[in-house]
Amino acid sequence: MSDWFITQNRTAFRKRFFPEATRQMWSDWRWQLRHRFRDATSLARVLHLSDSEQTALDRHTQAIPWAITPYYAALMDPENPLHPLRRTLVPTLAEHIVTPGESIDPLDETTAIVAPNLIRRHIDRVVLLTTDLCAGYCRYCTRSRLVGEGKPITWEPALAYITTHPEIRDVLISGGDPLLLSTNRLECLLKRLRAIPHVELIRIGSRMPLLVPMRVTRKLVGMLKPYHPLGLSLHATHPDELTPEAGASLERLADAGILLAGQTVLLAGINDDLETLRTLMRGLVRHRVRPYYLYQCDPISGSGHFRVPVSRGLTLMEGLVGHLSGYAVPRYVIDAPGGGGKIPIAPATLAGREGDDLLIKNHLGQFYRYPDPEIEGEKPC
Repeated sequence: MSDWFITQNRTAFRKRFFPEATRQMWSDWRWQLRHRFRDATSLARVLHLSDSEQTALDRHTQAIPWAITPYYAALMDPENPLHPLRRTLVPTLAEHIVTPGESIDPLDETTAIVAPNLIRRHIDRVVLLTTDLCAGYCRYCTRSRLVGEGKPITWEPALAYITTHPEIRDVLISGGDPLLLSTNRLECLLKRLRAIPHVELIRIGSRMPLLVPMRVTRKLVGMLKPYHPLGLSLHATHPDELTPEAGASLERLADAGILLAGQTVLLAGINDDLETLRTLMRGLVRHRVRPYYLYQCDPISGSGHFRVPVSRGLTLMEGLVGHLSGYAVPRYVIDAPGGGGKIPIAPATLAGREGDDLLIKNHLGQFYRYPDPEIEGEKPC
């Protein structure tokens, strides 16, 4: 589908469902947030809801809320409840089915809290939770137990903890979505963190450049630029998200020297096929986002319909390696339940030894020898 057609489709959507909205209003991220679809009646205006969607919305009592911006709703197929973007944000009855091994806190983050709103699993890294709000709530969200209430969040104890622990070099600003903070409030936090001498890298975890690309204004980018080295971890799900508006937001960030890393959750029926993953990874690189992680879906309660068998994930990885530039191949990881951290899962390429040769297998399943004589006293592979 051409960029022209995509843009025309959103223009038609705006004129049909928001006739009072000018192009300038539509392009204002605050307008997008104020006009999110938050109830079944309003959503039914733009999507023909399936029985599962309608019933789930009518009975919506689970912890995780839902919300969809007009911009993102315009990307969805109004007739197809299985459309990938639609399935990521619209509740269905499948969320009410809890299978063995699932948990409301599968990564056991609660036990890793070292100060209010500060999670620490590693010696040199921490996660600072800055808000519990998102522009849209992914139905497989690991922090569904925390998001959506709009509670005031204090940063002072977390900043004090970071200041008194010089081994912390990397701070990930997360949430919720930190780019929902006002530009001034976000700058205040960045300034405080950058004033801590031992903090070398600051990262922001966000989905906003794809859910509400209008948020990436020149004012925001100009504010971010002085705080290098600064990275943005982008949650990207499907190539349909890489619209001209989203591409412009990512390129604006890249032009400001911000390190862009893509993080994708492997989701059944959404992106678990080779063509979709290849297109997504190539598209991210085209917009100067380095695909970093392909996550196995966390066993959050009610996520069974999203999870793909790991064997399938390995097969998909085999279809990426060797078929895409190394820049476009993410690492396939499981964020270990119980707090074990991210563990890479990779196709088997080491086939064994034969004499002084290592036997290795490439992406086509062909075997090769690599001279690798054993050194006395070292344990062979």
